[in-house]
Amino acid sequence: MLTLNKVMIIGNVGTEPEMRFTPNGSPVTSFRVATNRVYTTPDGERKQETEWFTVVAWNRLAENCNQFLTKGQRVYAEGRLHTRTWEGQDGQRRSRTEIVANRVLFLDRQVLAPLPGEGAEEVGAGEVGAGEPEPGEDLPFSDEG
Repeated sequence: MLTLNKVMIIGNVGTEPEMRFTPNGSPVTSFRVATNRVYTTPDGERKQETEWFTVVAWNRLAENCNQFLTKGQRVYAEGRLHTRTWEGQDGQRRSRTEIVANRVLFLDRQVLAPLPGEGAEEVGAGEVGAGEPEPGEDLPFSDEG
């Protein structure tokens, strides 16, 4: 039986990426992405909904996202949905569904000032590769909801 767990989003980075390291030294970066949906109600009123996603990147992909992404930048993220559960400090069980990214594209283009004797270098619309944690590896994130 075939199964598929794949999600693709395009939106704006809503928080500065936060990079941490697992106990065995693997880098992991998380950031939030906002997507918007504009629609018209039956009464003819135009409305906009914003949906927020937490994106988690590992290893080299985590390093690139931490280095090149900034709040407000447009980004494409592709990966799989993963739900984490934990017990909060108040004893309540909590959960969060995240996108574990295996591909991230930086959609905004920026031109870096050239060094003497060099041409301008374009950064952005770049693709960074995949990288995931080892099975059973603990995520180094706080238990905030």
